[in-house]
Amino acid sequence: MSTAEETAGGETSAWGEVTPDAARRLLIAAVEAFAERGYHATTTRDIAGRAGMSPAALYIHYKTKEELLHRISRIGHTKALEILQTASRREGTATERLADAVSSFVRWHAGGRTTARVVQYELDSLGPDAREEILALRRQCDAEVRAIIEDGVASGEFDVLDVKGTTLAVMSLCIDVARWFNVDGPWTPDEVGALDADLVLRMVGAK
Repeated sequence: MSTAEETAGGETSAWGEVTPDAARRLLIAAVEAFAERGYHATTTRDIAGRAGMSPAALYIHYKTKEELLHRISRIGHTKALEILQTASRREGTATERLADAVSSFVRWHAGGRTTARVVQYELDSLGPDAREEILALRRQCDAEVRAIIEDGVASGEFDVLDVKGTTLAVMSLCIDVARWFNVDGPWTPDEVGALDADLVLRMVGAK
């Protein structure tokens, strides 16, 4: 599976809000280019060429390269937050909700690893205002996981001395999947999700 196919197919729902079609094609091309070359090494000409368009056509839909990255980051982080909110607010024990949150979050990072790499690792390429908006979304993601862990501690399901530090460790484990996951490797996204969910439950001392 090429990165273009993965991005378009694996994240169809995430990019469905991007219209018109030309704007969506440019965004997908930008994801592919940023993941392959890095934000700073990618030019607007690179992005337009991957989308089969002229550089001038890009500026009809996006004023700058940073605007493209900002939109990719905002859509990706919003989707990540929705995944964690769904798991956090479902019925069930803290153990069940934490396992669901981790497995779902990991599957998203593995199944759309090209997009996830850009979303999670190009934050410092954004300007101050855009960066702060994305950081606010990240804090909301952290808060959803932290709330589950706090519930588990309160109910006696989890044995955690440092909730904030443990939340950071859980989020880091999930996010790092985007860096190393290989579609041709030995695990599927579902398998990695189940593995990391088990590791996290052990980490919090789930009973």
